[in-house]
Amino acid sequence: MVMARGLTPDELVERLAAAVSWAVPAVVHRAPGEHTADEVGNPDLFDVEEEVHLRYGEHAGLSFAVMYGPWWGEFDELGPVSAGGAHVYQVMFEEDNGKPVPPFFEYHRDGRLACSFNLHLDGSWGYDGIDGDPALAAEVTAAIAEAGLPVAGRDGYVGAEDDEQMRRTLLGILGRLFDLSLPRERILQGLLATATLTV
Repeated sequence: MVMARGLTPDELVERLAAAVSWAVPAVVHRAPGEHTADEVGNPDLFDVEEEVHLRYGEHAGLSFAVMYGPWWGEFDELGPVSAGGAHVYQVMFEEDNGKPVPPFFEYHRDGRLACSFNLHLDGSWGYDGIDGDPALAAEVTAAIAEAGLPVAGRDGYVGAEDDEQMRRTLLGILGRLFDLSLPRERILQGLLATATLTV
């Protein structure tokens, strides 16, 4: 999921297409009509193995795009997506990866990394601590500590139940700090405009 302030939903999709790691920027093909998450994940309707699909929209001034398909290895750094004063947030869950990849958050503003960390709050996959702007990292660290979560020193993956609760708490903290709030049912069950990124 990528969210943005300062970009329309269409601008967000176009900038994401320009951020693919292919030799050339992606071409955006807009699917006719609006689609549910189940439809976009249906291999009879969409190529879920080869193509990246985006369901996208806007809520209360926050543009968003939900990614489907093999998207986790397809994008370069999202800093350029935030160029020109935009604020871009990504919450990444690689549920189809097959490896215990930690869920990840990153925030870019005006082309630069402002804050990033994995939501297991550990050093797995080379991530350790909160990166980015020191003042913002300190604010996020303080909010995490105030919620009673360990800020450092965790030893790896602790299990689905503990991680699920921690992930929910962290998403609540991020929602409050960065004013990130989207209608859950609309995202999961509703009809949204859909685009496909292809070479």
